[in-house]
Amino acid sequence: MFKGFIFDLDGTIYRGDQLIPGAERVVRRLRENRRKVVFLSNKPLQTRDDYASKLTRLGIPTQPDEVINSTFVMTHYLKKNAPQARLFVVGETPFIEELKGAGFAITEEPQEIDYVVVAFDRTFDYRKLNISFQAIKRFGAHFVATNPDRTCPVGGGEVPDCAGMIAAIEAVTEKKVEVVVGKPSPIMIQAALEVMRLMPENCILIGDRLETDIRMGKDSGMATGIVLTGVTDEKTLEEYKHTSFQPDFVFQSIADVENLLIG
Repeated sequence: MFKGFIFDLDGTIYRGDQLIPGAERVVRRLRENRRKVVFLSNKPLQTRDDYASKLTRLGIPTQPDEVINSTFVMTHYLKKNAPQARLFVVGETPFIEELKGAGFAITEEPQEIDYVVVAFDRTFDYRKLNISFQAIKRFGAHFVATNPDRTCPVGGGEVPDCAGMIAAIEAVTEKKVEVVVGKPSPIMIQAALEVMRLMPENCILIGDRLETDIRMGKDSGMATGIVLTGVTDEKTLEEYKHTSFQPDFVFQSIADVENLLIG
């Protein structure tokens, strides 16, 4: 039915360090049937190599170029639009190192900063907020972010995600974030389509969040499927019924994808 399958990771393929039952079998069957598979993540805490290694360790052999995460998309965006930019990064070490590896200069001097780049950051503090404020408010730095997620699933619960850092900086600077490259941005889905070399109508995006995964898929013109193993439950799905966030398919888990879509 579809030539390309785009899977969210957290809540769809795995939770924490546990594959969701059926994930390995479904991905293997898709590949055996010559379907193209890529994995998406808004989390900027690991590199593409890290995600590929994790999937491989959990039983789904994966190459780094089969993973599209928000740090990769941000790095690609900046290289295309501001290759000489000096950056201040609200983010953790792996993201900072990825940007350095791409050739960007990182600085904490507000007057030198061209772009304030914001990501999920568990070390976010007043110092980082003030540097961001000074760079944007006083010196006119651009303000971009990796992803808009309010929370990130961990273990049996959730923690604040990048939206908290974005909101804090917006509140003090009175400036709205200019670009968010992660889901549901068309920038991210375009990166996935380029990797697969497919058109949107030949693909399906399967994830666990209506406001990011499903919205992005629908905005791009591809089919969408929601799984109920992540942040979306049947009650939430009912609340969004007959809205633009209504998915084309509803799966109890990724295990159901094999029965409905391979043929």
